[in-house]
Amino acid sequence: MTTLTFHPVRDSATMLRRNLKRMLRYPAMTLLLVGMPVVFLLLFVYVFGGTMGAGLGPDGGRAEYVNYVTPAILLMTVTSVVQGTAISVAMDLTEGIIARFRTMHIARVSVLTGHVVGSVIQALFALSIVSGVALLVGFRPTADALQWLAAAGFMAVVTFALVWLSVALGQVSKTVEAASNIPMPLMFLPFLSSGFVPTESMPAGMRWFAEHQPFTPIIETLRGLLLGTPIGNDWWIALSWCGVIALTGYLWSKKLFNREA
Repeated sequence: MTTLTFHPVRDSATMLRRNLKRMLRYPAMTLLLVGMPVVFLLLFVYVFGGTMGAGLGPDGGRAEYVNYVTPAILLMTVTSVVQGTAISVAMDLTEGIIARFRTMHIARVSVLTGHVVGSVIQALFALSIVSGVALLVGFRPTADALQWLAAAGFMAVVTFALVWLSVALGQVSKTVEAASNIPMPLMFLPFLSSGFVPTESMPAGMRWFAEHQPFTPIIETLRGLLLGTPIGNDWWIALSWCGVIALTGYLWSKKLFNREA
């Protein structure tokens, strides 16, 4: 490996360790990011599950609805984590540590990749916790080991894409408070998808939006991997959306970071 390629990898690993240590130093942030999806899971299963599950068919009910809604809750777990990423990036900018990094002999890209990789690891940890809670409340996936592995890889790709977008949102925010609010639409988009109710039950305009926004194919792909429902074209549509979001977030983040130099 040449020196030109070694330094970015080494510096990115250093920044990753920094971000992982900060997560360990402030576990309350991780618990908060995990707690919100868990609350939504319990709310929709135990408060709305009986009624909403009845609309899934003659055999529907709370047990059927927990299977239906869990993929959406897992996606909300990811969006909750990326909101924390935007906050972390904004904190680094407002506290001046980014300015300090710019004076050091390190690869510039490592500052951003440290946040990205750290957030992906945090999201996978959060997903494992929320999945465990879902299993405790009645989630019964039909996936085998290979399908579970595919689902984990798929969610890592989704997280990677959304994290790059959140890094840009964190940089464009003027304050930490703004960074906590700007990514909020990502938290609510799953509600306007097939995550909580079938799109067929929605009014025409909302149904069109739900069927053409990125989170619906993502949820349907995850649902298919875990529960064996038909995936059809959703998998490549979902991956295409992830590619567009990741590229947009990366280019936007890079432009913002270089502009601040």
